[in-house]
Amino acid sequence: MKRLFRASAPVVLSFALLITQVAAQASPMKDMMTFPRPIEALDNVWIEELTMLEVRDALDEGKTTALILTGGIEENGPYLTTGKHNHVLAVMGDAIARRLGNALVAPIITIEPGNPERASSPGGIRLSQETFQAVLRDMATSLRTQGFTDIFLIGDSGGNQRGMAIVAEELSAAWAGQGIVIAHIPEYYNYDDVVQYQKDALGIDEDPRLEGLHDDYYITSIIMNEDPQHVRLEQRIAADKASINDISLLPVDKTLEHGRRLIEFRTDVTVAAIKAAIAASGR
Repeated sequence: MKRLFRASAPVVLSFALLITQVAAQASPMKDMMTFPRPIEALDNVWIEELTMLEVRDALDEGKTTALILTGGIEENGPYLTTGKHNHVLAVMGDAIARRLGNALVAPIITIEPGNPERASSPGGIRLSQETFQAVLRDMATSLRTQGFTDIFLIGDSGGNQRGMAIVAEELSAAWAGQGIVIAHIPEYYNYDDVVQYQKDALGIDEDPRLEGLHDDYYITSIIMNEDPQHVRLEQRIAADKASINDISLLPVDKTLEHGRRLIEFRTDVTVAAIKAAIAASGR
């Protein structure tokens, strides 16, 4: 039988006095808006991986552009993980922000819009369109409140594009005259241009529909630059399945180099579109 410890009144009183004394001796909470950063800032563009002081100082130094990225969790064939879009964005978000030079990246919205009642594919998760747009709206508003003046919505899944465009248009109208630029960047998602670049610059003529696996060489090669395990490279090599749409993933160094060039191409296109949106704002 368990015996419960029952403290006597004097013991409880003594403990309460001790807590009071410790609290009295503790320093008051520091004001982090004015507290000097005690260590060197990390070279990182992801807000969630920075300290509050690092974000504060980045804003003070002119990094007032924020990227809101949207991905998804869905069926992507037998080799790619369900988070394919999010893995692509992990690579592309870093590249785009660093190329801009004055940008930080908000946490990726990893779930795409759709009907949750019809998310029957194992592992697939959906937000209602209303919830998706509300999350976008709240994230953008939070960033604006903190001092970000240029906010761009970029999506790696086709189902995300409409909601991002709607929210960007709504907030652009609501914030008119306040010196804020908010825009959806659809150019990022123009995969027809990516396929054409892959053909013209890399000599790879891919039919993305050939195997019908919701998987492509250009996506796979980009993801491999983050982590080859996300495309199950080791297991595919062991099973003699290291190809997609009749394009071999071997040698690995070649595929990684193709991925890097595709990252650079997509970064060029996206950064140009962002700069064009700023110019078009007339600010």
